[in-house]
Amino acid sequence: MAVPIPHRLFTVDEYYRMAEVGILKPNERVELLAGEIVPMNPIGSPHAWCVNRLVGIFAPRSGEIRLGVQNPIRLDDRSEPEPDLVVLRPETSTDSHPRPADVLLVVEVADSSLAYDRGVKAPLYALEGIPELWIADLGGERVEVYREPSPSGYRLVQVFGRGQGMSPLFAPDLTIEVDAIFGSA
Repeated sequence: MAVPIPHRLFTVDEYYRMAEVGILKPNERVELLAGEIVPMNPIGSPHAWCVNRLVGIFAPRSGEIRLGVQNPIRLDDRSEPEPDLVVLRPETSTDSHPRPADVLLVVEVADSSLAYDRGVKAPLYALEGIPELWIADLGGERVEVYREPSPSGYRLVQVFGRGQGMSPLFAPDLTIEVDAIFGSA
């Protein structure tokens, strides 16, 4: 009979203390999700260029929003993910990491992390009330749009492929073409 091994979950404060004392190295790519320190995959060229294109799409609206690129957002006392792109309310305080109430849109760019982004990160974002999540699936060249957060996950999921466009909830007048996110086919 297998005996379950207890997990030691960490708070965000403990996570930062581990970095301060050198347990977590400055160049170590990790994030804290539901109390667990999770390694992040290296960023390959397709991933980096997709993030760059997303920044280029949203940057012209910088007077109406703030952008965070691969920076932390504090969901709660045990989760501080580092999404690829986060669109924030313009009045977001610069005194601390953004909180869920500051977030308009989170974008995760996924290649090998697709199942993890769907199965672990999406439920955490929904639980904390992040109004909209986009997962840019590099392998499938499609964008999964998650809306209507609830404690049990997002209630609405739509998928957009090449040749299609979608608009973020915070800017319904802005149509973003999937081809612009992934670049030339």
